[in-house]
Amino acid sequence: MNAIPKSCLIDLGNSRLKYALLDVHGGRGEVVAIGHEQPGAVASLLQKLALEPVASEIWLASVASTERTTALTQALEGAGFRLHRIHSQAQCGKLRIAYPEPARLGVDRFLALLAASERADGPWLIVSAGSALTVDLLGVDGVHLGGMIAPMPIQMRAVLAGNFPQLDLAEGRAVDFADNTADAIASGTTAAALGLVEHALRRARKRLATTPSLLLCGGNAGLLADIDHPKIVTLPALVLDGMACFVRSREP
Repeated sequence: MNAIPKSCLIDLGNSRLKYALLDVHGGRGEVVAIGHEQPGAVASLLQKLALEPVASEIWLASVASTERTTALTQALEGAGFRLHRIHSQAQCGKLRIAYPEPARLGVDRFLALLAASERADGPWLIVSAGSALTVDLLGVDGVHLGGMIAPMPIQMRAVLAGNFPQLDLAEGRAVDFADNTADAIASGTTAAALGLVEHALRRARKRLATTPSLLLCGGNAGLLADIDHPKIVTLPALVLDGMACFVRSREP
């Protein structure tokens, strides 16, 4: 018999929100994504939740703008849901965050680290290719060893276009060595993202004296498909998995 859903997890990002039900055993259900560009995205979410056999409790993690977050929280509370915001904290379970001010660590990174800390294939290099490219190193003991943040290729292209009018071109195709400027920009910006991850892997191996598992998440993780590494795991719902871990840690 399937476990009965008891609450809902919502991961509110910069380009879309994802939600999943959490059952009475703390297990995460199927992930549903709703893009912000979709007309009536919040209304669509409320409509979907109304069809789910879910209790009135919702857990929310947001890296979206204050305006978007406020609009969603007001809509959920107006619909009668009891809302809990998740924020980054210094420790949870065996996870210990490197930041001396944990609130400055994005909650998405915190939750991805939390989910990784409960896996059995550590240590880990966690790479999220979302609105930004983030990298975090996590020891097998749950100690966060710090991270890196860089722009994604689309943002690099925008900077080039904004500073050099002659480079304001339609998006090209990433290849090894391009024979036109649009493809050369696509190739260079994609290689820059790949190079950051490969650099982080080299540094991680040196720091840990072992090879970490590479956990890939984020809506643009496909851009990193060319990374050559023996232990790669793609986890598109890692943040929601971390939310499930967080909720379980709050239960008696």
